[in-house]
Amino acid sequence: MFIDVANIFVKAGKGGDGIVSWRREKYEPAGGPYGGDGGNGGSIILRADEGIRTLMDFRYKRSYQGENGENGRSKNQYGKSGKDVVLKVPVGTLIKDESTGKVIVDLKEKDQTFVIARGGKGGRGNAKFATSTRQAPGFAEPGTRGQERHIILELKLLADVGLIGFPNVGKSTILSIVSAAKPKIANYHFTTLKPNLGVVRIAEEKSFVIADIPGLIEGASEGAGLGHDFLRHIERTRVLVHVLDASGSEGRDPIDDFYKINEELVQYNEKLKDKPQIIAANKLDLPGGEEGLQAIKAEFEPKGYKVFSVSAATGEGIKELKYAIWDLLDATEIVYETYDEEFDESDLEQEETIIVKFEDGRYIVEGSFVERLLLSTYFDDVDSLRFFQETLKNKGIIDELRKLGIEEGESVFICENEFEFFD
Repeated sequence: MFIDVANIFVKAGKGGDGIVSWRREKYEPAGGPYGGDGGNGGSIILRADEGIRTLMDFRYKRSYQGENGENGRSKNQYGKSGKDVVLKVPVGTLIKDESTGKVIVDLKEKDQTFVIARGGKGGRGNAKFATSTRQAPGFAEPGTRGQERHIILELKLLADVGLIGFPNVGKSTILSIVSAAKPKIANYHFTTLKPNLGVVRIAEEKSFVIADIPGLIEGASEGAGLGHDFLRHIERTRVLVHVLDASGSEGRDPIDDFYKINEELVQYNEKLKDKPQIIAANKLDLPGGEEGLQAIKAEFEPKGYKVFSVSAATGEGIKELKYAIWDLLDATEIVYETYDEEFDESDLEQEETIIVKFEDGRYIVEGSFVERLLLSTYFDDVDSLRFFQETLKNKGIIDELRKLGIEEGESVFICENEFEFFD
């Protein structure tokens, strides 16, 4: 089964806490602060891997978490950093933010990596807080939380050529002839439920990748059938080969089919109308094939389309089609759609928050920054308590409380812990 869209949750590891420790060695009965820093949390890293072809693994496991950093140790020893988690995805995978739908990164190159969730920083041990006026700090700093987010992985095949057309016009058979690919072939609609890839070799150092895009139907651009899933892959191809059933063997009009398919392409993405396209009039070996070919040429050659007569059953015209595709590719510039303006990488940063408010008759201070400050404070230690008070003042929290009208002696709730306000 071909899975090309997956929703997953990623959470980087928390940074380890710094610790409070004192140097207590022989002949050092009153040694200074000796607490080490915590290790950094493990990040979640995405890497494009050519050996991965689908997003199937992400269907069964949808949550990934980095390893937490170890807490600091005595003797000023740092805690061990958590291990990163590397998620391998196919080359050609778009990473989108689930809440906004915007593209975060386009992993279109082999071994390209991207840190999608950065691990938290390790907290500082009390040795780092020693100053000339504070020689024995009795407090340390906790590690910060790792980033977390819900993302969408969306795979778009990286093929040079896309074979398009209605179901059962012979795309899979043509693919099997021009390349070494072995797609399932049968005389049924929607035999192909996943894009098949093949490599076509023209000569030494001359080859291209061709994809048999599953047959489209009317309404595909609106999601009918598996429309959006199929159309997604067409966006990445450089040129298109439109396969038509010249014989009309299933009672369809090949000229009408051409216009209907192209209408679906434009409805899905208007940029697809500018993609180079040639026509392969197939099934010439069947009754009515020659008449159909002439009608196709009369309709499209005056409009600038090159029409090639082929028979997938007998191999007629296949060689000429291969060389025509190569010539078109050679004349077509490789242009990948960029998404740099759609998503600001700074959006990935998850800043620590501070919220000061008056609600339900209570003065409330909360947020991730305040929570971390509270965890790092040792209220039985004078230096630690002074550091806590100075930080509240420096961050503007005291001024915000004054603006809200707090008075001397009133209660303020900091992360549900009640304190008495003294100016």
